[in-house]
Amino acid sequence: MGIRVLCLGEIVGRPGIHAVKSALKPLRESCRADFVLANGEGATNGFGIGRNHALQLQKLGIDLLTTGEKTYYKLDMVEHIVKNPRIIRPANYPAGNPGRSYKIVDINGQKAAFAVLLGNSDFPKTHLANPYLAVQALLERLKEEVSTIVIQFHASTTAEKQTMAFHLDGKVSAVIGTHTKVLTADAVILPGKTGAITDNGRCGSTMSVGGFDAENEITRYITQVPSRSKECWDAIELQGVLVEIDDYGKAVSIETVRRSVETPADFAQSEE
Repeated sequence: MGIRVLCLGEIVGRPGIHAVKSALKPLRESCRADFVLANGEGATNGFGIGRNHALQLQKLGIDLLTTGEKTYYKLDMVEHIVKNPRIIRPANYPAGNPGRSYKIVDINGQKAAFAVLLGNSDFPKTHLANPYLAVQALLERLKEEVSTIVIQFHASTTAEKQTMAFHLDGKVSAVIGTHTKVLTADAVILPGKTGAITDNGRCGSTMSVGGFDAENEITRYITQVPSRSKECWDAIELQGVLVEIDDYGKAVSIETVRRSVETPADFAQSEE
């Protein structure tokens, strides 16, 4: 029978939440997805995720939210992540940190484990344990309970993500890259029957810089003056990847998905 897991790209601000609200339910039905995983760490204005947004996204149909280097950016999440069993943080954070490092669920009678790891490159504010070593210890624990394991690797570089995919080939069901928020064209079933993709994109504006207003990002690069990124409402999409996994925890298929979402009239990019 197997299961079908829909992994949504990073949700960026209000446009991303709007995309989930508008497109997730019909997409889930058309894809026949049994479980929805989403990176939510950019849901609150693009920088972290607050308690209310986490609860809203779960009510909209997301079964499990993941985070990354911005896990604790919102103070109310530091407390809430302990109480909410449907949010997981990177497994290579220190063991005593608030939150869960993985989640095991029953999907149509098939037990499946989900975990997220944070890469080492280009995260100047966050210095975690080596993810390649951390995942080995994690798998030793998970393999005692499940054969279906989906790993989300939240990392900055293509090299890191591809290396992790090959490192885990044949050991897990899928390795889904996140963080760069650009839907890549390299979805593949590796020789060991592990589904992999470098990045599963974003939920939010596609006519933007990672979901943010391009003009503001350009100005910051030119002037080197720090400024707050602004959410962009142009060309909103719900993006992600759909992975089909058999009863033995092997990936059968992997394909990217994207659905256009109409921008609310109040937030057309003439918003200024």
